[in-house]
Amino acid sequence: MFQSVKLYTDKLKQLKGFYGNVLGFTIVESGNEYFKLSVGTSTLTFQQSTKEALYHFAINIPGNQFTLAKHWAKERVTLNREDAVDEIYYSRFDADAFYFEDPAGNVIELIARRNVDKWSDFSIDSLLNLSEVSITTPFVQEVGEQIQDIGIHVSGHVDIEPNELNFLGSKNTFILLVPPNRRWYFSKKMSITSPIEIELTAGQTIKVSEDGKVV
Repeated sequence: MFQSVKLYTDKLKQLKGFYGNVLGFTIVESGNEYFKLSVGTSTLTFQQSTKEALYHFAINIPGNQFTLAKHWAKERVTLNREDAVDEIYYSRFDADAFYFEDPAGNVIELIARRNVDKWSDFSIDSLLNLSEVSITTPFVQEVGEQIQDIGIHVSGHVDIEPNELNFLGSKNTFILLVPPNRRWYFSKKMSITSPIEIELTAGQTIKVSEDGKVV
């Protein structure tokens, strides 16, 4: 679903060093105001901003590489914990996941779908695509209806829940629609309204302004 995603940050230099040097992502393009990463079949851009922004996003990885991926991550970052554990199994998605944060506080999840295998050591080349991308907005109902109007529907229940975390999408890719001031799972960070641009593989583009409205 995600062709490319643009996030904003007031810590561009720190993030470029983190993703490029610490994690070893391929930086496919960069300038004074941005850099673009390859994330499997998706691309992720960080754009310079004067304001703080905060996001959660997840990356799909092969299910049989989960343990290898954890070892790889622990050599580079500190994993986040929830109730004294640093991983979780989501029965709804038949997937295992772990979390960590980048220097801007963005909550990153690597999620291993058990129905996907890749027979190799885990490396940056094991990343499959962007799996989940958050939109935080005080206008959850309105934005949710606009996203559904372009064919991306709520998963798991019929209606948008304005005060809850909503999954819009299917299979292994979802937009997470959430109101401000909700704690991200496996983190102490609270969701804040932040601008975002999402280009979908079907050709549509979703742009959310810094006040949380679709433009």
